[in-house]
Amino acid sequence: MSATESTPVAAGRATGARPGPERGPGSPGTRPVAGRRPRFSKAHMKEWAWGYAMIAPLFVGLFLFYLWPIVQSAYFSFTSWGAFGGQQWVGFQNYSSFLSDPQLPRAAWNTVKYALIILAGIPVSIVFAALMNQVSGKYASLYRVLYFLPVVSMPAAVAMVWRWLYNGDYGLINYLLSLIGIHGPHWVSDDRYTIWAMGLVGIWSSLGYNMIIFAAGLKNIPRQYYEASSLDGAGRVRQFFSITLPLLSPSIFFVSVLSVIGGLQMFDMVLMMLGKTNPALAGSKTIAYLFYEDAFVTGNQGLAAAIAVVLTLVLLALTAIQFRLQKRWVHYA
Repeated sequence: MSATESTPVAAGRATGARPGPERGPGSPGTRPVAGRRPRFSKAHMKEWAWGYAMIAPLFVGLFLFYLWPIVQSAYFSFTSWGAFGGQQWVGFQNYSSFLSDPQLPRAAWNTVKYALIILAGIPVSIVFAALMNQVSGKYASLYRVLYFLPVVSMPAAVAMVWRWLYNGDYGLINYLLSLIGIHGPHWVSDDRYTIWAMGLVGIWSSLGYNMIIFAAGLKNIPRQYYEASSLDGAGRVRQFFSITLPLLSPSIFFVSVLSVIGGLQMFDMVLMMLGKTNPALAGSKTIAYLFYEDAFVTGNQGLAAAIAVVLTLVLLALTAIQFRLQKRWVHYA
C-alpha cells in the first residue's frame, strides 16, 4: 500500500484508535435521512383522522343495525316480557322452554328437509349455467333476464302465483297431471307435500342467482384444459367431471354456504303460501316460523330471542363445518 492511500484501517493505525465498523444510514448515532417523517407526526395523525372519518359512517351503521341488535337479542333471550313491555331476568328458562317445545322436532326436520332440497337444486343450476354459456347471439341476454326475473320478483307475488298453481282443485299443475291420467294431490293443504312443494319454489326462485355465479365460474376456466383433454380423447362427459366440476368447486362451495343459510331461515313461503288457517300449517312449521309466532303472535319476545340465538349459533356452526370440509374438495386454480 502506498503512503498516499488512505483507508479507515490505516487512519486508525496512525491515530492509535481501533478500527470499527462503518456506520450505515440505519446505524445508531447517524442522522435521520432527509425527508423521513416521524412515525407519529402531525401529518400522519391528520391522515389517520381523515381515514377514520371516511369509514366512520360505515362502522356506525354496522354497529347500530347489526352488532347492537345482536347484543340486544342475546340479552333479551335471558328475560321474560310482560304484556306492557316489562322485563324480568329468567336466566336459561327461555332456552329450556324452546328445547322442550313439542313442535321443535317437527319444525327442525322441516327446516333441514327444506335446506336439503335447496342444496339438491345446485346441480340443476350448474346444468342450466353450462347450457346458457353455449347460447350466443341476440337472444342470450333475453334468456339471462328471464332466468333472473324470479330473483328480483316480490316474494308475496311469487307465493300467490305458486299457491294458485299448486291448488288441488283448479290449479294448473293438477290440470296438466289430469291430462295424462294422474290425480294430483293437494300440494299446499297436505303436510306430506307442503315442504316438497315449497322446496321446488325455492329452487325455482334461486335458479337465476345461482346461474349467474356458476356462469362466471365457468368463464374463468381456461379453454386450454378442454383442448388438451380433447387431444387425449376425453369426451364431453369426462371433461365435465374431470375439468369443469373440480375448477367450479369454489363457486359450488360459495353457493352451498348461501343455500344452507337461506334454507335454515325459510319463513316467508310458509306464511304466504299456506296461511294461518291452512290445516297443513301445524305440520309444516319451520324454526323461523316458531320465532315469528312467539315474537309477533303470542308476544313472547324473550322466547323468540332465544330461538333467534339458537338458530344463529347453529348457522355459525354449520358454516364453520363447511369451511373446514371445503379444504378436502374445493380446488382453487
